[in-house]
Amino acid sequence: MRQCELLGISRASLYYQPVGPSDEELALLRLIDEQYLKTPFYGSRRMVAHLAQQGYQVNRKRVQRLMRQLGLHAVYPKPKLSKRHPEHKVYPYLLRGVDIGSVNQVWSTDITYLPVLKGHFYLVAVMDWLSRKVLSWQVSNTMDGYFCIEALEDALLHYHKPTIFNSDQGAQFTANAFTGCLQQADVKISMDGRGRCYDNIFIERLWRWRSLSAGRIAKV
Repeated sequence: MRQCELLGISRASLYYQPVGPSDEELALLRLIDEQYLKTPFYGSRRMVAHLAQQGYQVNRKRVQRLMRQLGLHAVYPKPKLSKRHPEHKVYPYLLRGVDIGSVNQVWSTDITYLPVLKGHFYLVAVMDWLSRKVLSWQVSNTMDGYFCIEALEDALLHYHKPTIFNSDQGAQFTANAFTGCLQQADVKISMDGRGRCYDNIFIERLWRWRSLSAGRIAKV
């Protein structure tokens, strides 16, 4: 009791034990993630209908919460598509009308969600636009920017630096530590425009290929 008073917390919070997600919630997260990778234009309404076809009667509010938890949103042109840190600098999109004709001319990056048995991880990859080769990747159990920087540094270490590096406006990629790494390597920074869902389409296709490959492996 005295320790709680000194710490300024209630006794109930001291004895509280966090409860992990239920098996049903994990199943819903997996189904939503798998369907989103097949149909990224699905919003919460269509996802509710899809889950109903799979035998799960869930309301739209719950699906919206689960999609927010996964960081998913319907991919179509709309305002405020990418949320960014208000204090981070955003760079212009440099690839509109540019002819990509050589390897290491343009690299791009993105983050996706990896479902596992009792939770999830995040995967970031760096890709060359022309060859579609994955130059580096890192996995993390949090959405902090350190694993993104590690992937970038690994790619710069093992390959010739690109002329342009493209990303979305996510806080991980607009952070000074990330953009500073590119500036130090004398790489031009490009970021997707707001409401431009296809500016980083090649790495989005990589995530779709990952989903399809996982499905084929599961059937073997």
